[in-house]
Amino acid sequence: MWQRLKRLLRAIFGGLIERAEDPELILQQVIRDMRDKLPQMNENVAQVMATQKLLEKEVATLEREITEFDAKIRAAIKQGRDDLATAFISALQEKQVALERSRQQLEAARRASEQAIRFRDNYILQLKKRQQEAMQLIAEHRRARIQEQLAQTMASFQLGDEAGTFEEMREKVARRAAAAEAKMELAATGVESQIVEIEKEALSMQVQDMLIAYKRQMGLLPEVPAPETAALPEKTLGPAEEEATRSEPLKTTEG
Repeated sequence: MWQRLKRLLRAIFGGLIERAEDPELILQQVIRDMRDKLPQMNENVAQVMATQKLLEKEVATLEREITEFDAKIRAAIKQGRDDLATAFISALQEKQVALERSRQQLEAARRASEQAIRFRDNYILQLKKRQQEAMQLIAEHRRARIQEQLAQTMASFQLGDEAGTFEEMREKVARRAAAAEAKMELAATGVESQIVEIEKEALSMQVQDMLIAYKRQMGLLPEVPAPETAALPEKTLGPAEEEATRSEPLKTTEG
């Protein structure tokens, strides 16, 4: 008895819910929900682009500081202050490591910005596509509703025609099934995102090697001698060429 009552209640309330669900209203709500996500998506894109701008300023500042330390190193070496030059080189090395790290972060931020913008643009395209599909489904639903009303009106004049009743129910079930499949497709489709892997590099230099390189560049230490190139052998004249050379003055005299 309890199972029969549960089945009856499910049939009653299920029918009420099914009749209350208007495909036109549901599709319009889906489109509104998709539109509501655009402001938050634009905010996320703006944050990623702001990070990129900050990193660009940081890279420019580090490059300027490295140039300044380079000038200080040269000045200290000219004054014979290797201790100051070594300290400046250490500081320069730290700035170079920081610059390399900031450049890698900047490259990652640029890729993230491009990915965020591409994701946002794809989402807008998907939204436009869903709007078109929703409008098409709403138009089909309206036509189906008109056809259903017409079929009911025609059936009211065919009393006792059981074949017409079964055909009407078959069409109604097919329309409900088509509407359910459309809802399933709309719920299962989404915007795919891509994940971009970021490769990192590291660069380190020794202080004493840099000091020697600066001294060689400034002429304070001898350069590494380059390998000597072998002299090319002189070209010798053959018999025919020697004969032509001897006969040349004779022709000039005769002329």
